[in-house]
Order: sequence, then structure tokens, then C-alpha cells
Amino acid sequence: MASSSSSPSPSPSPTAMKEGDNYPNWTELLPELTSSILNRLGAIEIVETARRVCRSWRRVCKDPSMWRKIDMRNLGDHGDMYYEELCRHAVDLSQGGLVEINLCHFATDSLLSYIADSSSNLRSLKVAQCYEITSEGLIEAVSKLPLLEELEVSYCSLSEESLKVIGQSCPNLKTLKKNCVGYRRPRDECDDVALAIAETMPGLRHLQLFGDRLTDVGLNAILDGCPNLEHLDLRQCFNVDLVGDLEKRCLERVKVVRRPNDSVHDYPFDATVNDVSSSDDGDPYGLSDVDIMSEDEFYYDDLSEDASDNSDFDPYEYYY
Repeated sequence: MASSSSSPSPSPSPTAMKEGDNYPNWTELLPELTSSILNRLGAIEIVETARRVCRSWRRVCKDPSMWRKIDMRNLGDHGDMYYEELCRHAVDLSQGGLVEINLCHFATDSLLSYIADSSSNLRSLKVAQCYEITSEGLIEAVSKLPLLEELEVSYCSLSEESLKVIGQSCPNLKTLKKNCVGYRRPRDECDDVALAIAETMPGLRHLQLFGDRLTDVGLNAILDGCPNLEHLDLRQCFNVDLVGDLEKRCLERVKVVRRPNDSVHDYPFDATVNDVSSSDDGDPYGLSDVDIMSEDEFYYDDLSEDASDNSDFDPYEYYY
């Protein structure tokens, strides 16, 4: 009897598979799906790259709904002026619909003013390591944002008086992050920030004071003045002695408490502890002037039938 066994059919070659398969055309996706995909990028990637792919993506990138949130933390190799102009362009594209913005390194008083004038519905403003922002500039901007619910001003040199004005101007404020470099020695105590928060921000639910110089007095004031507090981050606040009655009171009043010596593994900035305070009282973070990086040229293809409109970002327009 003849054997019925047979050799397995050979797999189709990669070339055959490519010829037989129908690959999706990304340019034909519904605008809603394209928007959902592109929203996972940051503002820089959208302006510099995504909008240049094709006309359909360009149209999606111009839709104001794409710019309700602007994230400009992951910067490239250009100078601060480049990113400030790019940010202004992104704010313009939002057409007043901006509700959340996150900036790192390059923000200035002028940029904050531009954002506030254009985005009265802003709910969340986060700025970190923006050394050109002054107390006066922040006050001027935030006073135009009465709906603000979340504010971060990490590693920015701001006065305690500015915090009071912010608290008075933003009655809906629920989250405040004011972080700085933690100092273990010498023991430099100051409760001004804590007292300003306790006095003017009763609606806070989330407070992060990483590296602050507050003492037990300041912490007690916060517990008295912020009765709705749910999350309190005191990491590297080495002047706080969280034991005994203060520890008990804190744990009874606040759902989540991060202690001065808790792990910093999830902290997004450099958490190096300093044992020597800055010699310059005007710069509590020991920071030198921010270097302005050189800017590289970019060529922007004309992918739009309506390229004459003002929706394009020209990285060198502000030089002329």
C-alpha cells in the first residue's frame, strides 16, 4: 500500500505575502482615530513631524481639539527662543480651548502672559526648571486664570507673597506642586511657604512640597488651613519631625503621606540631597544662568493646498 504521507507545504515567501496582503492606508483613517493616535505625541513632535506626513494628518493637526492639552517637557536640541515660539504657535492652534499645559526649562514671563491672555479656561498649569519666570510674572498670569485647579511651579524662584496672591486669585485650586532641592545641612528652617499655603489655599487636596524647608509649625498650619487635603508629599523636607502627636494627626487627616525619608524612585526630577546651602540667597537652588543652545535649521515641506494660511510654524520667523 502506497504511503499517504506528504511533505508540508512550503511557507509563502515574504514577497508573496506582501503581494497578497492588503495593508491599511494610514491616511484613510477616520479623523477621530488619527486624532486619538497623534494625541499620544507631544506638541513638539506634532508640529515638527506629524503634521508634515500628509494632507489629512495636517488637517487633523490644525484642529483646535488637538490642542486642549500641550506637553512640552521633552525638548530637543534647539534654544529656548525656538521652543517659546513653537509654544505660542500651539496655543494659537487651540483657539482658546487650551485646558492643560506642561512646560519645562524654557518658559518666561512673556510666554506665561501670552498663554493667560489666550486661554482663560486653563485648568492646569505646570512649569518646572523655568528660571526666567519671576514672582511678578507668575502673579500677572495666574490672576487671569480664575478657573485654575492645578499649579506646579517646581524649581522656580518664587516669593511667598506670590503664593498668597495665587491662592487668592484661584479659589478652585486643588493641586499645588512647589518643589525644590532638598538640603539636609545646615539646618535652614523657613515656614513662609507653608504659612502662605495654609492662609490662602483651603481647597487643596493634593500638595507636594518636595525639599521644602518647613518645620513642624508649618506642617501644623497646613493641616489647620487645608482641611480637605488627601495627598501630602513631604519627601526631603528634613526639618519636619514626623513623630508622636504630629505623626498621628497627619495620618488621621491625610489619606496619603509621603515622609521626608521616603523613596524618591518615582520622583521625575533629580533628587540628589545637598548638604551645603547655596551661598546666593537670591538663588536658593544654586543654579547658574541657563545656556541658550544653538538652533539647527529645519526644512518644512508644503503639504497643504492652503499653505498661504497662518497655521504653519516657521522656526526662524521671529528673527526677522
